[in-house]
Amino acid sequence: MIDEVTPAEFVQRRDAGEDLVLLDVREPRELDIAAVPGALHIRMSEVPARLGELDRDREIVVMCHSGVRSLAVARFLQQQGYARVANLAGGISRWGRELDPSMRQY
Repeated sequence: MIDEVTPAEFVQRRDAGEDLVLLDVREPRELDIAAVPGALHIRMSEVPARLGELDRDREIVVMCHSGVRSLAVARFLQQQGYARVANLAGGISRWGRELDPSMRQY
């Protein structure tokens, strides 16, 4: 089972000093529309080849547009032995609605 973290929970935990990685698995054209500063961007299709860039000791919160692709990537990471993985509930869409109304929606 993959844990879910809301955008507000992510920000609260990050601001409290927790060592979290926000992994954005969206396509570059999506980043041009809306992005979260400080997120690590690895396209979903590139994740298997770039596992070495992900620290197994840090919690990884995976993000996409709405939470579907990120859930698939989170499951994949878990299958690869990453023990601390979560899905960002609602993705960048929810992030914009709840935390940053100036963020462009798509």
